[in-house]
Amino acid sequence: MVDERILAVDDDPSVRDIVSSMLKHAGYECRTAASAQEAIAALQPDNSYALLLSDISMEGMDGFALLDRVRRLYPQMPVVMVTGIHDLSIALAAIRSGAYDYVLKPFERDQLLATVRRALETRRLKIENLAYQNKLESLVAAKTEDLQRANADLKRAMSELEGAMHELERSYDITLEALGDALDLKDKETEGHSKRVTAFTIAIARAMELPSNQVRVIARGAFLHDVGKMAIPDAILRKPGRLTPEEQMLMREHALLGYQMLRKIPFLREAAQIVYCHQERYDGSGYPRGLKGDQIPVGARIFAVADTFDAITSDRPYRAAQSIPAARHEIQKHAGHQFDPEVVETFMSISDDLWAELRNEVDAPSTSRKR
Repeated sequence: MVDERILAVDDDPSVRDIVSSMLKHAGYECRTAASAQEAIAALQPDNSYALLLSDISMEGMDGFALLDRVRRLYPQMPVVMVTGIHDLSIALAAIRSGAYDYVLKPFERDQLLATVRRALETRRLKIENLAYQNKLESLVAAKTEDLQRANADLKRAMSELEGAMHELERSYDITLEALGDALDLKDKETEGHSKRVTAFTIAIARAMELPSNQVRVIARGAFLHDVGKMAIPDAILRKPGRLTPEEQMLMREHALLGYQMLRKIPFLREAAQIVYCHQERYDGSGYPRGLKGDQIPVGARIFAVADTFDAITSDRPYRAAQSIPAARHEIQKHAGHQFDPEVVETFMSISDDLWAELRNEVDAPSTSRKR
């Protein structure tokens, strides 16, 4: 299919042949290029490729320079970097520069194809939601212009504008759902976690009597708290054993990476602050900035309690889920250290029955889908 054409760039002809063979056997149309300059020529004047696979170390223009060029010219096209250097700093540099993911030589066929599938699916979701959002924003602009020209139709036009704005907000929600689904594809172990912790966060925020518009911002931040993990390599995210110190440092980047992903989106700018601060602790011992007390946004302080509650009451590979009373006891024990005492007090005032009901409501749809 034309919309699934892949361009593979490597100065080693044997690597080009292997990649091309793997992708063609999987049903993709693949073209190869022996250099970054040849790849740029293939992409111009009108790019018809859906994905770029690029080696990092090449003579002349290297993979990083090619990545920068492609990100500027074709921002919707994901780029997967390929390297034979087993150095996490190089992988992190590629991701920070805008690469979707990276794979190591020599290739494992399943790993390569899985990365390609995810990259193409992410591209498809972005394009669909961007088109949907642009269409609705154009409708809002058109209706606004009608208002200026036709005062007699003001009431009707305002009603239509309100409907268009409602649809625009709905498109935002669809975008968030798509991001959540993409994250679940990356991390099956915590599937459903974002939806549960969002429900718990909303319950605490409402019990604290925060304004409804602030609750909406906090809910978005809670739902997207782990979105930065989409930029963490699968080899680290899905590693069954203990992470090395270097891998832990890379994993901790997810808070900053998530913030950088969201801060440029106007309707998520405030929520991005919660994503940035969701690993901070009340006593200042958290990361990435070691914020303390009221320096941490209230939404992030509420999320910290909700997140720990869900972690304790959910099954994990290394232990079974614990009871709600056990979770309440553990959270209360760390009030003033890990958690804001005021948030903990509100959390403790909510009944066990409500927490159980919320969990059942969130988990019920996923359970029915699995059946």
